[in-house]
Amino acid sequence: MRTLFLNPPSFEGFDGGAGSRWPATREIESYWYPVWLCYPAGLLPDSKVVDAPPHKISIQQTVSMADDYELLVLFTSTPGLHVDIRIAEMMKDVNPKLKVAFVGPPVTIDPEGVLKSSAAIDFVVRREFDYQIADYARGKALSELPGVSYRQNGNIIHTPEGGTIENLDELPWVTKVYKRDLDFTRYNVPFLLHPYLAFYTTRGCPALCTFCLWPQTHSGHRWRVRSADDVANEVRYTLENFPGLKEIFFDDDTFNYRKARTLEVAAKLKPLNFTWSCTSRVTTDYETLKAMKDAGCRLVIVGYETGDAQILKNIKKGATVEMAERFTRDCKKLGIVVHGDFIVGLPGESRETLRNTIDFAKRLDCETVQISIAHPYPGTEFYDHAARNGLLSAESMTDESGHQLPKVIYPGLDRAELVDWVERFYGEYYFRPRVAWRVVRKALWNGAERRRLYKEAREYLALRSKRKKFVAAHKNGSAAPAPVASPRS
Repeated sequence: MRTLFLNPPSFEGFDGGAGSRWPATREIESYWYPVWLCYPAGLLPDSKVVDAPPHKISIQQTVSMADDYELLVLFTSTPGLHVDIRIAEMMKDVNPKLKVAFVGPPVTIDPEGVLKSSAAIDFVVRREFDYQIADYARGKALSELPGVSYRQNGNIIHTPEGGTIENLDELPWVTKVYKRDLDFTRYNVPFLLHPYLAFYTTRGCPALCTFCLWPQTHSGHRWRVRSADDVANEVRYTLENFPGLKEIFFDDDTFNYRKARTLEVAAKLKPLNFTWSCTSRVTTDYETLKAMKDAGCRLVIVGYETGDAQILKNIKKGATVEMAERFTRDCKKLGIVVHGDFIVGLPGESRETLRNTIDFAKRLDCETVQISIAHPYPGTEFYDHAARNGLLSAESMTDESGHQLPKVIYPGLDRAELVDWVERFYGEYYFRPRVAWRVVRKALWNGAERRRLYKEAREYLALRSKRKKFVAAHKNGSAAPAPVASPRS
């Protein structure tokens, strides 16, 4: 079947979720690669991946593609589900013979609900969907595929779950699909060098963080790895086929989860002499970090989340404040740049814990930070906790532009105050003289960085103004549907 893999257009600047762990419109325009769609696309040589948001492909342009394909595979997300359903319906109106499959976290959480939401959706694939989609496109019946939900004679059938994909080396390289279908210069993340390229070296995450979307709804907690040789060979292909590339980002849930494996991969990467970044946990020791640095690692993204010891326990982070401090010192000693992620509004949050976290972040003094409002995605333990304790707000999870709104509130901490704490956090962190200088100095003698900084500053200041209006409106007793929350990018 001629197959279209679609990360659909939605809100302006919305990164729908085919590679984004927190699908949303961000305060600074950011786009992650649609990795999950590119694996099955690599199994079907005559398929096509359309990543609409970064390529500025409109809903109308997307719908016009319907006649060219027999199968549509659409990666959906909780915030964008209603828009995605409408797009599928419009494409089915153009081509009634088009088969439509939805994939992504919402269909794993509530496959029956998604199918009932629209007759345009023929089936969904829960969790990993690589081989199921490829096999269906080659003619296999839905009843023979694991982890599939579909309609039959007025009933909804759920086939038994399949196991996780264990041999990741058998999967195609997503970078070949990027080369075929995507413009890599359109992908931007503020703290990564531009242009960058991202792919996975592992799947799944053994960590049990209660708020994290992917392991709980899609990739699972079973940690599976590609061989070091396979990773190095894909890196070699990437370096040869993407001229002008500045950086490769290993977008695993946690790249360096196991020391021995990280050392093995680093040894294979070192002779390739290139710049790369990755995700990391604060449990990583100095020896591992040094091996990464020696192999070309420039930056690590680290989920510190909070500076409060009890909240770290509440969210099952598996780390301590002391580990975070030691890890950060080690990175600075080695010259590894740290992008730190923090979350406002996790279970146990109070004004005191928020103040402690801001002070903690300033002591760590990472190169850059991201401050997110805690968001309870359905299917996560955090969502269940919030629902069980009556903490879920009845308000929408996003505004009309796709920016996330506070969804969990605590006694004494209403939506407006949570938003205000995000702004205080950013203000106190970035408006320190040495930090402001650190950001600006990179742009002084680099025209591209200067243009990028100017664009990002404009986007951030515009959202900052809307946040302040949101807070003021709530203090005055009126509601203001403004974009106020910054999901982790």
